[in-house]
Amino acid sequence: MKVTISDRKLRKAAKSDHKLRIAYGDVCAKKIRQRLDDLDDALVLEEMRYAAGNFHELVGDRKGQWACHLEHPLRMIFIPHEDPIPTDENGRYIWSEIYGVDVIEIVDYH
Repeated sequence: MKVTISDRKLRKAAKSDHKLRIAYGDVCAKKIRQRLDDLDDALVLEEMRYAAGNFHELVGDRKGQWACHLEHPLRMIFIPHEDPIPTDENGRYIWSEIYGVDVIEIVDYH
């Protein structure tokens, strides 16, 4: 899957594991790298539905965004490249038709 990173801090840090560790700490950096690699290795977002990291759709004012767990309470937030996001006849997102994502932030939204 194509993965882009809009978050400037993460984009700069993701260039090396050393920079990731400096920016986010050892544990979080390792999880960020794993999540980015997992997304990159997947063909479609559906492959991530039951992967480590609890990839899930967000609701409310974050509808149209997805998240995965990093180091508690941080989450990596991303949106699909597809515009509009593919939906079925009931308005549910079709994960198997999402071929790329853009990481927009790492945040504790709770």
